[in-house]
Amino acid sequence: MKTAILLILCILLIASFAVAKDNTPPPGFTALFNGTDLTGWKHDAEADKHWKVVDGAITYDGKNQNLPTAKDYKDFVLMVDWKIDKGGDSGIYLHGQPQVQIWDNPLGSGGLYNDQNNPTKNMDRPVGQWNRFVIIMINNRVTVIENGVRVVNAMPMHSISGVPPVGTIELQHHNSPLWFKNIYIREL
Repeated sequence: MKTAILLILCILLIASFAVAKDNTPPPGFTALFNGTDLTGWKHDAEADKHWKVVDGAITYDGKNQNLPTAKDYKDFVLMVDWKIDKGGDSGIYLHGQPQVQIWDNPLGSGGLYNDQNNPTKNMDRPVGQWNRFVIIMINNRVTVIENGVRVVNAMPMHSISGVPPVGTIELQHHNSPLWFKNIYIREL
C-alpha cells in the first residue's frame, strides 16, 4: 500500500517536475545537487579533476571513482536526470551497493545490477539526451520509473554481503563520461 501511494505521488510530481527550473527541488524534496558545486558529496582534490560542475550539471570524464553523497540514507524517493555517450555504462548505487543501471544497451537503463528480469521496457531516450529516473527504495526493494514509465516494480536488491539498512547514494564510475542534474531526495 505504501509503495502504491508513493507511485501515485511520483507520477503527480513528475508532471510538475517537467516544468520546474533546473536544480530546483519540487515540494517535499531536498536538492542533493545545487547546480553550482559539489556541496553535499564526498570528494577530494583528485576527484575534483574529474567530477566537475559545468552549465548546471555534474559532469564526469570517466577517470576517477564513484561520487558518493556525504550523508547516508535509508528509505527514500530519489529523482535524477542523467545522460551518457554512445557505448556508455554507469549507474546509481543505492545504500552504497550496485546499482540501478545507466547504459547504452538494448536492454535499456533502470534495471538492478545482476537481475536478469528487469527492466521491463527500454525507455531510454537516444544517447546524448537527458533521461529522468524516479527511484523508490523501501527496505531493500527498489522501484524505478524511467521517463515516466515504471520499468522496475519493488524488486529486491541483491548483494553478496547483503544490502545494509542505510548507506550513501553514489554516481557510479565506470570509465564513461556522464552528466547528472536535478538530483532530489525525499526521505521516507
